[in-house]
Amino acid sequence: MKTKATGATASTQKNTKTAPATQNTKTKQANEQNKSKKKASDQKNFRVIALGGLEEIGKNCTVIECEDDMIILDCGIKFPDIDMFGVDLVMPDFTYLEGKENRIRGLFITHGHEDHIGGIPYFLQKFPKVPVYGTKLTIGLIRRRLTEHNLDKKANLNVVGYHSTINVKGFSVEFVVTNHSIADSAAFYIRCKGGSIFLTGDFKFDLTPIDGHVVDLPRIAEIGKEGVDLLICDSTNAAKKGYSLSEKVVGEEFANLFANIKKRIVIATFSTSIHRIQQIFDTARAHRRKVVVSGRSMTNVISVAKELRYLKFKDSILVDIKDLPKYQPEQIVLITTGSQGEPMSALSRMAYGEHRQLTINEDDFVIISASPIPGNEKAVANIISEIMKLGAEVIYQGSGNVHVSGHGCQEEIKLLITLLNPAYYMPCHGEYNMLASNAKLAASLGKEAERIFILKNGDILEVSKEKSAVVGTAPAGIVLIDGLGVGDVGNVVLKDRKRLSQDGLLIVVAAIDETGIISGPDIVSRGFVYMKESEALMRDAKALCERTIANHRRNYSDYNSIKNDVKYELEKFLFDTTKRKPVILPILMYPSKTGNKVRAI
Repeated sequence: MKTKATGATASTQKNTKTAPATQNTKTKQANEQNKSKKKASDQKNFRVIALGGLEEIGKNCTVIECEDDMIILDCGIKFPDIDMFGVDLVMPDFTYLEGKENRIRGLFITHGHEDHIGGIPYFLQKFPKVPVYGTKLTIGLIRRRLTEHNLDKKANLNVVGYHSTINVKGFSVEFVVTNHSIADSAAFYIRCKGGSIFLTGDFKFDLTPIDGHVVDLPRIAEIGKEGVDLLICDSTNAAKKGYSLSEKVVGEEFANLFANIKKRIVIATFSTSIHRIQQIFDTARAHRRKVVVSGRSMTNVISVAKELRYLKFKDSILVDIKDLPKYQPEQIVLITTGSQGEPMSALSRMAYGEHRQLTINEDDFVIISASPIPGNEKAVANIISEIMKLGAEVIYQGSGNVHVSGHGCQEEIKLLITLLNPAYYMPCHGEYNMLASNAKLAASLGKEAERIFILKNGDILEVSKEKSAVVGTAPAGIVLIDGLGVGDVGNVVLKDRKRLSQDGLLIVVAAIDETGIISGPDIVSRGFVYMKESEALMRDAKALCERTIANHRRNYSDYNSIKNDVKYELEKFLFDTTKRKPVILPILMYPSKTGNKVRAI
């Protein structure tokens, strides 16, 4: 009994002694779990969503979110693809931002190119209270764009100097000096509670820039020491080895050409290439030539740049295009738009003999001082051919140093990565092959694959100190601008336009009442066949339409069924006969019940 009792007592004592230990362990585990949960809930992060600019050239627009605050970086447009018939421009879809206007703290713009500012008028129509921040020239170009939309007086535009930091709720954004093919370009160093981001914008490292604003490498190195969680980097020239050339190379080439050419010089370039335009004015003055400006965007940008003193020249050097006949060819330099072969540009109209005030001939020497944007190569080649047919000489990229890129090549990208040493890396601005080439550069410098993100528009990248991953997707489609219409051209309309361009249109018109066909059916063809040479086909098609309508003699008032059957039978007949599918539009006319008027349905 004693032993048992002792044993029992010992067991009881043992349980009594060990119970507090077990309780402490559970309490400790619970505390650790609570701390872990608290740590997870306190873990800071930010999100990056590109609404445009990935796997494409243009339409750049990036959203940065941290807690309940967000900022937007750039808001651009792009040229329509070749199959977007009739479309003028393509811009980002802002659906993701709808209902969140009170969370948007600012729209920050890296520089004044259309693929970064062109969407701003449409953005501000939806989100009019959002302030816009940019450098002096950038804001000047934005203001001119907003004036065209009658939005300049309502917009909250803010000029920011280099080395300045803008503090808005949830974010600080520092404007860092970089170089590009337009003056006043900036990179952004962004800080928020979730971490830090460095966005390059379009950049290159030009150590001899025309305006003297050398890229701020010391500040970039300092930022690298402070620590960068995510670097978002331009990918345009990531596949090109070496370094990009300085803009001064173009000025030197101009000087050589001007010294040896005794013809009228026509230079087509981007209207926003302020440094290049300045060099043209300087070289023209040195060689005693007058300057003529042609093209609406060129005229507008030069006006803004001169007003803001980014272009410096005496007004006496300018000659109105109407006064060209007063000067000999060797006395003139003409600066024009159209370096991308745009159909309505000044250079295009000159090449095709459609310009009202200027005709290109053998007395002209044409310089295309730009590289074709991907997708525009054929249009540019056509312009060059047409100019040559007129007897003029043409020089373009590849046949001389008349153009240098505004985007950094491999060594510049690698230098930037090395200086900033980001925890995570995200290539931006470029087709997929460009993004992939950029990712390889980061990998070659030791960045692990799981820390490099090649994203698609709409991917939501969540970044924290511990981990980063794509956690979802946001709407990131496209909005098409056609004339004054914004977003009213969708996939259905584009599909119809494509069919019209390929197979044409066939219209069937018939007048009917409750007794049957009153007149017709008549058939009109546009872009399908030439009717005078296809009389047999049209006669058979007309007979088919008559039979199809007659099949509804029990209910001639069922207009929708009649139209659908006519369309179906005619489509089948024409495809079997011609292997083509034109857009078929049946129109039925019937007497109005209120009088003798005829109504169409």
